[in-house]
Amino acid sequence: MSFIQEFKTFTVKGNAIDLAVGVIIGGAFGKIVDSIVGDLIMPLVSKAFGGLDFSNYYLALAGQTAGLSLLEAKKLGAVFAYGNFFTVALNFIILAFIIFLMIRQMNRLKTSAPEAAAPEAAAVTPEDVLLLREIRDSLNHKA
Repeated sequence: MSFIQEFKTFTVKGNAIDLAVGVIIGGAFGKIVDSIVGDLIMPLVSKAFGGLDFSNYYLALAGQTAGLSLLEAKKLGAVFAYGNFFTVALNFIILAFIIFLMIRQMNRLKTSAPEAAAPEAAAVTPEDVLLLREIRDSLNHKA
C-alpha cells in the first residue's frame, strides 16, 4: 500500500474524524469556559473578597514598581503571576467538572438503553446439561 493510500485510509476512518470534531468542539468549549470564569465567576469571587481583581495579582521579580497592571509589569521584566494562575486553575476545575457530568450522563444513558431495548431472556439450558439430567433421573428411577 502506498503512503498516500495509507494516509487516505487513515483520514477516512471514523476515529480520525471523531477526534478532529472533538478537538474543534473542545477548543470552542474551552473559550466558553474561559468566558464563564472570567466574566461571570471571577467578578463574583472578586466581589466576595472586597473587589479584588485576581488577574492582576503578581510578585515582581525584576524590580517593577508596585501598582502596575500585570501587562505593564510583564513588559518591564519577569513576574510571578499567581492571580492569573488562580484564574486558569479555576477554569480547569470547572471544565473538568462539566466533562465529568457529561461522561457520567453518557454512561448512565449507555447502561439504561440496552435494558429498555431488550428485556433479559431466560437462560437457555445447554443440551448436554439436559441429557445429564435425564440420565440422573433415569438412574434415580431405577434405584
